[in-house]
Amino acid sequence: MTPEQEPELHAIVDRLCALGGMNKPTVAVAESTVPNACAVGRSKGNATLCVTRGLLDTLEPQELEGVIAHELSHVAHGDAAVMTVAAFVGVMAGLVARVGLRLVYIGGRARGLWHILVVALGFIALSAATWFVSLMLTRSLSRYREFAADRSAAQLTGNPSALASALTKVSAKVTGSGGIPQVDLRKAGALNAFYFAPVTTAKTTAHHLLSTHPTTQARLDRLLRMSAKM
Repeated sequence: MTPEQEPELHAIVDRLCALGGMNKPTVAVAESTVPNACAVGRSKGNATLCVTRGLLDTLEPQELEGVIAHELSHVAHGDAAVMTVAAFVGVMAGLVARVGLRLVYIGGRARGLWHILVVALGFIALSAATWFVSLMLTRSLSRYREFAADRSAAQLTGNPSALASALTKVSAKVTGSGGIPQVDLRKAGALNAFYFAPVTTAKTTAHHLLSTHPTTQARLDRLLRMSAKM
């Protein structure tokens, strides 16, 4: 979107980039009714900030500013690159598991090669354990970086309560599916880890441990404590 197409959105991004001393990312608008935002890109100098039409229609200017500051914080901290590196061990574990499955296939077809089966099963067990531990650590890091982005956004805007209000509105509308077509929610689910607020929420403690985002209540509690101190 050009400044002529979305002047108010560009004005907010320009102001926050100036305050944060960072390069302005490409600004995009997704024609989706799901209120959300995300920032993607290989590096700080090659990033795209995308907000949905649903977000622009749902939030007040100060609330929108808080959400954009949150996403710009992800860009400034290089979170996309950090999470990619963090996930590398898990990817390698998955490749090792595939090698193990191939060895099981070979050992199962050949007679007298039971030792290959033992080695293959060892490969699979070790890689599965490595993958699970990597997944837990990566998801924990993701949740921490969401907290960090909330904190940076609150500090940059000086208005934690506006960010908390935006989080409340977005979470309530998405999880409640109020007026949002199911097809839009299904499409948004693929980008769940990248969004300001997750489209799908964890229901149990086990799900929370595997979630890419902290609970909405945990984020609100921290923002309200920041607001009280400020």
